[in-house]
Amino acid sequence: MLKEFSLEGKAALITGAGRGIGTGIADVFAEAGAAVVVNALSETHVKPFAEKLAARTGARVIAIAGDCTTPIGAGALVDAAVKELGPLDILVNNLGDAIPARFARVRDGKTETVPDETVDKIIDLNLMAAIYCTRAAAPSMLACGRGKIINISSIGGIEGSPGLSLYSAAKHAVGGLTRSLALEWAKQGVQVNAIAPGLYPDPNMMTPEQFTAAKERVAARVPMAREGKFRDVGLLALYLASPASDYMTGQIISIDGGMTA
Repeated sequence: MLKEFSLEGKAALITGAGRGIGTGIADVFAEAGAAVVVNALSETHVKPFAEKLAARTGARVIAIAGDCTTPIGAGALVDAAVKELGPLDILVNNLGDAIPARFARVRDGKTETVPDETVDKIIDLNLMAAIYCTRAAAPSMLACGRGKIINISSIGGIEGSPGLSLYSAAKHAVGGLTRSLALEWAKQGVQVNAIAPGLYPDPNMMTPEQFTAAKERVAARVPMAREGKFRDVGLLALYLASPASDYMTGQIISIDGGMTA
């Protein structure tokens, strides 16, 4: 491996890494030599994933369950990760979920609007967790004069998404957070970038038949005629987490098979 892409001796925290894209990022980071904390709300998926990844790669991979959508939970997660690994070099704010929610509509002559609890849930998962975790991790990074923060956005944060207006709003806000913090910290050794994935169906969330059908639907929409694979995002995240990207900050990079070209 080129030394510029090595994560040997680096400590990374990845939120929302029990399933989906977070697992692809953790896979690549561990293979590149990083010690990794993977987080999810419960240990159900993240603990067995961490054990298997550690056994396969020989890397130190630790599962820490906890809710990082609250200030207390995010602070506790970062503190626990630092206790296990030492000061964090890399933070990946991956937690999120594209939850459908019609903002307002008229049905059967009645007006319906999205309930408060749905607003809170979508914004907390897709924006506030990134804000709280970044706030908790940043002081140590700034004090050390180094750090890589990678926010996972979405094509919904690049363009509009009918039926996903709150999700799209949160992901657009993640872009603003990314660009603004990158400028604030450009001279202090901390780079902040974002990845905007396209369509990445999760085989662990459906039957084999459903996954095959999902891949066919995605292929019909994507210019490159295939679904995204979790490792695709992991390899891009490796670039942003490694010394190879030391001259890059404030960027939002789409990885969507050409959907936003």
